[in-house]
Amino acid sequence: MILQRHLFFILYSFCGFASKVAETSKTKIRGSSGQFPLTQNMTVTEGGTVNMTCRVEYNDNTSLQWSNPTQQTLFFGDKKALRDNRIELVRASLAELTISISDISLSDEGQYTCSLFTMPVKTSKAFLTVLGVPERPEITGFTKPAMEGDEITLTCTSSGSKPAAHIHWFRNDKEVQGTKEVNATGKSFTVKSSLQLQVDRRDDGVAYTCSVEHVSLASNPYQVTEVLQVHYAPHVEISHSMIIPQEGQYFKLECVSKGNPLPEPVLWSKDGGELPDVERMIVEGRELTITSLNKTDNGTYRCEASNYLGTSGAEYLLFVYAKDFPEPTSDPNAIGQHSPDHALIGGVVAVVVFILLCLIIALGRYLARHKGTYLTHEAKGSEDAPDADTAIINAEGNHLHAEEKKEYYQEEARNVLHPMPENLGYTNNYALREEYVKCINVNHI
Repeated sequence: MILQRHLFFILYSFCGFASKVAETSKTKIRGSSGQFPLTQNMTVTEGGTVNMTCRVEYNDNTSLQWSNPTQQTLFFGDKKALRDNRIELVRASLAELTISISDISLSDEGQYTCSLFTMPVKTSKAFLTVLGVPERPEITGFTKPAMEGDEITLTCTSSGSKPAAHIHWFRNDKEVQGTKEVNATGKSFTVKSSLQLQVDRRDDGVAYTCSVEHVSLASNPYQVTEVLQVHYAPHVEISHSMIIPQEGQYFKLECVSKGNPLPEPVLWSKDGGELPDVERMIVEGRELTITSLNKTDNGTYRCEASNYLGTSGAEYLLFVYAKDFPEPTSDPNAIGQHSPDHALIGGVVAVVVFILLCLIIALGRYLARHKGTYLTHEAKGSEDAPDADTAIINAEGNHLHAEEKKEYYQEEARNVLHPMPENLGYTNNYALREEYVKCINVNHI
């Protein structure tokens, strides 16, 4: 019995000892794994404030320390080690050391170190990224005013960005492409974008906007806008108050002039001279008003406008219709009903001309064909004939009546050979033969 009690006591003591050893080992393992500093990388905008935090899960009264990228100690526990008014203590405990750095500059960027002074010393790194805020953009290259036809280069510049900013151009609300150039200046960048333009009058009053986008600006880019001013020579047109001006009506002409500078003044004239009736023809600014139209107002009216770049003019031919001429209406077909159908007239004229041309061609072909037949009939058989009589009788188409023609021509010859009293002047055979040939030719024709 005594022996059993002794054995039980020994076994109990051994179990207690084993339990203590196990508890001690567990405590040691926990301390070994929990005593390790934890940090986090941070990003801050230049000029802003950032908090740097270092934590441990388990700390057996060991101090924490923050150091900057140059390994200068900033805080050791709750004790400030570096004289920098921008650096302040936020929280210090066995499990955490948090400091704040205000008015951040690009030089503050780098790798910060949190140290836990165990044996050996344990450290954790945190990289601080500083975003360089771009300066507000500036546009250069504007010449005020620009002249129509000039070539100009607009340049938008923004410096101090990190990373490099992005520049976009807009012509009014439409994006246009520019040429980008990036230059490094220390840790920041200077960005330029150029836009080349061939200026014309359509660019007058156009707004060109340079927009700078950067991660530090979030969704609020910097923008600057310049309005292009273009000077150009005048252009003039005349507008009229009615389509069909009639006698007795009130009629108005307006000289619509465009130019920069605005062309002033506007000059009115009629048929190359001054306005003939200043009482009825009233000029007010750019408008010419004729209070009561009559036939004497017919003519060519001209307006001219000038600026220092040139002069422009336009003309209007006025024809005053009688009072009984149909009034124009809002229906466009109404005027067409009283006006000639030019398409129809043109079609009729074309048809008539075509018919005349066909007739002329047909007549020419007919005359040419008959003229050629006559000459051929007369010529055929003449080369081999011994005399004119035989040549005519042998002509093509006359073979059926050759004998009749021969008798006819012989009768004519007898009339010549036995001349009438009025032909007695022909006393030799040569003269009689000549007369005979003439007679044959006449009768053949």
